[in-house]
Amino acid sequence: MNIDLINKTALVGGSSQGIGLAVAKQLATQGASIILMARNEENLVKACQQLPTPNQQNHRFISVDLQQAEQAVASLKTLTNQQTNIDILINNSGGPAPGPAHKAEPEEYINAFRQHLIANQLFTQAVIPHMRQQQWGRIINIISTSVKQPITNLGVSNTIRGAVANWAKTLASELGPDNITVNNVLPGATNTKRLTAIFENKAKNQNKTLDEVIASEKQAIPLRRFAEPEEFANVVGFLASDAGAYINGINLPVDGGRTGCL
Repeated sequence: MNIDLINKTALVGGSSQGIGLAVAKQLATQGASIILMARNEENLVKACQQLPTPNQQNHRFISVDLQQAEQAVASLKTLTNQQTNIDILINNSGGPAPGPAHKAEPEEYINAFRQHLIANQLFTQAVIPHMRQQQWGRIINIISTSVKQPITNLGVSNTIRGAVANWAKTLASELGPDNITVNNVLPGATNTKRLTAIFENKAKNQNKTLDEVIASEKQAIPLRRFAEPEEFANVVGFLASDAGAYINGINLPVDGGRTGCL
């Protein structure tokens, strides 16, 4: 099975920590050169130093705010000398704050829409010409199992993730003839700072301890544990490679069997 990504370049969003950094490390292990993308430049420097270079790859980073996605795309073009020759695009960004949908202010939806769907769209438009020219490309969106089953108290996130999922499914049909695959990978409960924040909020709302919430959450997962970011990254690495060439337009949960639907 060929999962080599030698001579490929991957742009990985939200890659200074957590799932995004794990994905960047995995793709680098497979031979890809990585462009890390996140807001905190100090964290990006540290993350870039952690990336493996089995084929002497050229790893770089750009510090951007996806609320200003147009500026982020301009920074990417400058970094790549005006030629956005990205072979693998990993759209990934931190999720909106917890809270019920009916209490969210309209601005919260607008901001989330810009940070996720609009940013994804702009980066996708930037990389499509190169992918079409070479008749090969991978666009992988890291979203949420909420596109299959909404998650309680994540009203804005549930809404925006669903929009991204349908956008991606539409793209999969449009770009498939150019041998560009578009897929969504849906993380379940994964050991990250984001997960801890969600559980702390839940503990506060339910008047429980954090340990009680964690124990309850693990019981809801058939494997009775949370995923490690590296386990999620393995799936992305497969989809990004030639081994995953005939997988297109899917929502793939990596959740230990928790999602209660097919």
